Amino acid sequence: MSLVLTAFTQRGTALACRIASSMDGQVYTLPKFQREGTETYPSLSQWTGTHFAAGDDIIFVSAVGIAVRAVAPYLQDKYTDPAILAVDEAGRFVVPVLSGHIGGANRLARQVAQIIGGTAVISTATDVNERFAVDEWAAAQRLPITDRAAAKAISAALLAGEPVGFTSEFPHDPLPEGVTEGEGIPGFTVTCRTDDTFPAGTLVLHPKALAVGIGCKKKLPPERVGEAVSDLFCRRGLALESVFCLASIDIKREDAGIRRLAVRLGVPCRFYTAEELALVEGNFPGSAFVRSVTGVSSVCDRAACLASESGPLLVEKTACDGVTVAVARRDYFVRFEVGE
Repeated sequence: MSLVLTAFTQRGTALACRIASSMDGQVYTLPKFQREGTETYPSLSQWTGTHFAAGDDIIFVSAVGIAVRAVAPYLQDKYTDPAILAVDEAGRFVVPVLSGHIGGANRLARQVAQIIGGTAVISTATDVNERFAVDEWAAAQRLPITDRAAAKAISAALLAGEPVGFTSEFPHDPLPEGVTEGEGIPGFTVTCRTDDTFPAGTLVLHPKALAVGIGCKKKLPPERVGEAVSDLFCRRGLALESVFCLASIDIKREDAGIRRLAVRLGVPCRFYTAEELALVEGNFPGSAFVRSVTGVSSVCDRAACLASESGPLLVEKTACDGVTVAVARRDYFVRFEVGE
């Protein structure tokens, strides 16, 4: 994802370049307005569709109507559409056209307005009423919203002046106005767990806080690793959405099962040498056989702790059909300043 800008006049192109230089963006314009550092395109519609599909933030230095007509054929969903802004060529007003909260258009508009000395025209209800916006906050903190109805109910309650509950397994900043400690309906929680003890209608947000350490025998079917991890998470009530990396010893760097699971979860793999793993402090059950093969008596629990920067083990080494799995949780702090 990147920032792209387009303009349709000489003055607009100059303003687009000014914004781009401050925000690491790329300016595209018509051939007759091209200047150093800008690129051109043969079709505005095609250009818009390409960058929209890529999830790029798009700024039109133009009338709002041009921006609306350009993006209209590509609109999908407020939870997936990118941020779209329109800035008049005089730099007076910066208008978030699309995805003000989750896409970050409101936040981007404020940044652009500060750069050019203009006014961000924010019209979303929670903003104009100066209320906490859980969807904008969650997007800024990279906490995916999977329950849209719950998020909508929270916003409606805050706008109506009704209390919203909050719980977390992590330390956190002082709560925003209208949000109170403890369970409530509606309410939201930040947790790595998936148990069903939360009241119905609770918005459950899973932070990227879990490192999964993996050990496995040679020549296992690749799907076995993913099955073992999924089964363990299910039995322990942990959210796969909270995994931020997989970890193992370096001799497993090319293991197809670990690599396949990493792609499925969309997370990186971290591999450590036997010497690095041996330095991890802790009382880990070891195996003479594992030491003879890898050079260290235990792999998965040490790898999980090392990847989580010595976070606590939530799940100690657990064996399952030739795969050993351990889970450690890194430090995480819940912040309520949008943009942090």
